[in-house]
Amino acid sequence: MTQVRWQRSSFSGDGGNNCVEVAATTNGVALRENDSPTEVLATDQRTLLSLIRGIKTATVPSTSRSVRATPR
Repeated sequence: MTQVRWQRSSFSGDGGNNCVEVAATTNGVALRENDSPTEVLATDQRTLLSLIRGIKTATVPSTSRSVRATPR
């Protein structure tokens, strides 16, 4: 995963060590925790949006598609 622009969550707080970062990629979306930047979760936009909606409504889908961990 080269040349991606990582953005921190607005819910990260002031400490900065408890952050989720997201980046757009040529194949979809990448996620990582800032304290483990070499562990990257890659997925497509639709799957990520489904997960976010599920978290917000407490109805996380029971199956996930096209999610893979990608060590850097």
